[in-house]
Amino acid sequence: MRKLRPPQIVIFSFLITIILGATVLSLPQSSSDGVSIGIIDAFFTATSATCVTGLIVKDTGSAFSRFGHTVILLLIQIGGLGIMTFSTFFAILFGRNLTLRENVVVKGALDRHSVVGLKALIIYILGITLGIEAIGAVCLYPKLGDAYSSIFHSISTFCNAGFSLNAASFIKYREDAYVNLVIASLIVLGGIGFIVIIDLPKICKWFFRKIFLRSHEDIRHLFSRISLQTKLAVSISVILLVAGGIVFFLIENNRLLYGYGLKGKILASFFQSVTARTAGFNTVSIQNLASPTLFFLIILMVIGASPGSTGGGIKTCTLGVIVAWAWAMIRNRPTIHIFKRNIPRPIFRKAIMIIGLAVAWIVIFTMLLSFVEDRNEAMPNYFLRILFEVTSAFGTVGLSTGITPILSVFGKFLIMLTMFVGRVGPLTLALALAAKEDITFYKYPDEKVMVG
Repeated sequence: MRKLRPPQIVIFSFLITIILGATVLSLPQSSSDGVSIGIIDAFFTATSATCVTGLIVKDTGSAFSRFGHTVILLLIQIGGLGIMTFSTFFAILFGRNLTLRENVVVKGALDRHSVVGLKALIIYILGITLGIEAIGAVCLYPKLGDAYSSIFHSISTFCNAGFSLNAASFIKYREDAYVNLVIASLIVLGGIGFIVIIDLPKICKWFFRKIFLRSHEDIRHLFSRISLQTKLAVSISVILLVAGGIVFFLIENNRLLYGYGLKGKILASFFQSVTARTAGFNTVSIQNLASPTLFFLIILMVIGASPGSTGGGIKTCTLGVIVAWAWAMIRNRPTIHIFKRNIPRPIFRKAIMIIGLAVAWIVIFTMLLSFVEDRNEAMPNYFLRILFEVTSAFGTVGLSTGITPILSVFGKFLIMLTMFVGRVGPLTLALALAAKEDITFYKYPDEKVMVG
């Protein structure tokens, strides 16, 4: 392990966790009927839980025992927060000082630019996570009526995992505004990123002074105190949530939502807009959605959550950087500006690389999966369902049109691999597989080519 680079350490830590989880889940004790679910399905479930995806080949509530549920829950919690975060926390807890190498690995896993304050940040992350999950469980208990179910769904929701003990997810609560609001709040808090949560007290203080103390501070005072990442993550998340709900409502109003009351339509549209980004729960039947809606959800799943969160996707800030670059190109500006801040070129190149790798992976694996699963081509919108499933796996979302359980062994392997890459990140995988940096001491002459 000492010879491994930080990206390789992160990847191997996830692999080891998945293998251990699959081994335990394949035991008869993990199954509700005392019969092993089989090593393939155990590996699929362990991968889905550790990668906080939520795609399943066995119904979580009925196929697994309480012991199996607890194993899945532990994998969700470890995978959601990151294995390096957990291991570092326990090292701190037992009083061991981190080596420089360990600091660099954790810095990379948390996407921090400095190792300064890492210990405090990790303790803060764990504290905030457990606190929010505890509050979520308490809020869900009056409706779910079972302590274990409330804890399970609170952790699964905050970690954006999508695993549910209910066979039909939250469909029976589709018109319950309270449950919708609690679940949506946990999803947003888990997917907004820990950097944003750190800035949250500053935002709350500004609103408190503005509303109750009649402060004369305008929005510029608040903007000067919070990080650019918070501004970008929050603004893009709000835009996507609102736009997602409106588009879903407009497309499905006279289709799947036909016969719903106005309250039910609004709640269903809002919930699917929230959950499609990376959570994987649903209050309507996904397989019955219209083709335009499925394609729109695919777009939301590709974007995903925010950096430094429990969610997947290319991330909101990546999208923000690309949009700002496009705007700079249109305005013929040499630099990229966001909220009166300049974006360094290395960040832009990283954003381009992430989007390029993500699109390439989804395209290639959609083609592979459609090739190996051609026996079900008679199913309506089958190619779109294949694309939806691959995107859901890559974005660690967990929404499904119902084809995952009927996949072949090779098809399940392709989805497992996609979930894994989606969780660790395509760029991390590329860096782990890449050779050492090739330093050159010369430069070739420039020559123009026609593009576009």
